[in-house]
Amino acid sequence: MKQAIGVLGVIAAGFAAPVAAQVVSLDVGQVEGETVNGISSWKGIPFAQPPVGDLRWRAPQPVVAWKGVRQATDYANDCMQIPFAADAAPLGTPPAEDCLYLNVWRPEGTTAEDRLPVMFWIYGGGFVNGGSSPDVYDGSELARQGVVLVSFNYRLGRFGFFAHPSLTEANEDNGLLGNYGYMDQIAALRWVQRNVAAFGGDPNNVTIFGESAGGGSVNMMMSSPMARGLFDKAIVMSGGGRSGLRSTTPVHSNDGPDGEEAGLGFAEWAGVEGEGAEALIALRALPADVLTTGVGLGQESVAPYSGPLLDGMVVLDPIDQVYAQGNAAPVPFMAGANTADIGFGPPAQSDIFAEHFGALADQAREAYSDIVDLPPAMQQSAIYGDEMMIEPARYMVQSMTRAGQPAWHYRAGYVPQVMRKEWPGLPHATEIPFFFRTIDARYPGQTTPQDHAVSAAMSAAFVNFAKTGDPNGPGAPEWPVYDDALRPVMLFGMDGNHGGEDPWRARLDVAEALAQRQGK
Repeated sequence: MKQAIGVLGVIAAGFAAPVAAQVVSLDVGQVEGETVNGISSWKGIPFAQPPVGDLRWRAPQPVVAWKGVRQATDYANDCMQIPFAADAAPLGTPPAEDCLYLNVWRPEGTTAEDRLPVMFWIYGGGFVNGGSSPDVYDGSELARQGVVLVSFNYRLGRFGFFAHPSLTEANEDNGLLGNYGYMDQIAALRWVQRNVAAFGGDPNNVTIFGESAGGGSVNMMMSSPMARGLFDKAIVMSGGGRSGLRSTTPVHSNDGPDGEEAGLGFAEWAGVEGEGAEALIALRALPADVLTTGVGLGQESVAPYSGPLLDGMVVLDPIDQVYAQGNAAPVPFMAGANTADIGFGPPAQSDIFAEHFGALADQAREAYSDIVDLPPAMQQSAIYGDEMMIEPARYMVQSMTRAGQPAWHYRAGYVPQVMRKEWPGLPHATEIPFFFRTIDARYPGQTTPQDHAVSAAMSAAFVNFAKTGDPNGPGAPEWPVYDDALRPVMLFGMDGNHGGEDPWRARLDVAEALAQRQGK
């Protein structure tokens, strides 16, 4: 299986003029980046061949070696998509189908002997949007704390997640089908194993972390046999865990909906007939913008799209089942969500507690006593956010603890001062610049000393975890390891950062009870 994968086989801007960083020798050639304000970076390094033409819907293929020194000072194109106008992390490059590139940051002067911890960032965007170029994902300030930061692009939408009978028949990669975006993620992680030591990183101390779909991707890595052994710690940020951001549809099925059915539906919409080799040639010849039609955050669907799939090689089982059975990767683990995170569910006609919780209605009213007098829309937002993001984070931490792994649970609720009139809590994805220490890029000229102090503490906890497998340490608040009796949480909040008793425990307990009743 591993051979089939092929390659599986600026915040500082304005303070100092960039100077050339040293040339680094990779397994396929040499790259030269630049150094700004004490941080060296290399951008736009290819980790697979461009997935275009006959390589559309193929596992990522090995990079062709180059001669001479490749300049690596600019981001490559983010992957093909329709950019999301309201994105909390706007893209910094135009999207293109040729997009399998990655970026590296490290402290200036780091040598191959330093063996710094590695942090491997996976962006979110619902598997249809996102990229590694946004300013809020700049790795400079994480690197400044003594790590090597790697970010990368992975295929999205129909480029990244697509099945069709013609692909199954061709079987070009020994059964690797459907989840091309996930294959890209594993390919980038294998690149780290082969090359990060040349940048001074330790391939035996790699922490994967991601938010939203990126958090869901960390869950995939935790469950996939093809990612086993490629990382040493994991952080899931608003990545679901019970429902929503998981793979439950198979590539092919004889007794129900599958990815091939969605692919056939798209092909019919695009005017491609048949299920054999000629259909595959026609599908690969479609212009890239045809494949993005109707796929993206805020886009109105025009043809079927499957999203991530159960493929039998990268994803074998629904990810929540893997956690429940204690079969996730045996590594130190951290998960959390935000106080005003996203959640979706049917609108209540009158009383959401009676309609949604059924026999648990009285327990739910008591648990949510602080919101029972709020407007129904606000009640629903809180309840569905708990069920989609906040309680699932605790569920994963619980599962890892029961499997014998140290795990930590957090909830981010610090609202930057500039947004306090608009946000009653911290919305989905808005914690990222705090952990990256890029809040000045997100809120230029509007940050405060308190904002920066909270950001420093949040970031330090993540870096400590990457270094030692424990978030406690320099610059971070005391954070108790999770246990199922006390169910503690770290609260990054408006009144400081506190680890201990969870004030929302009753809310999450009723969400847990409802999920168990529903078989989630």
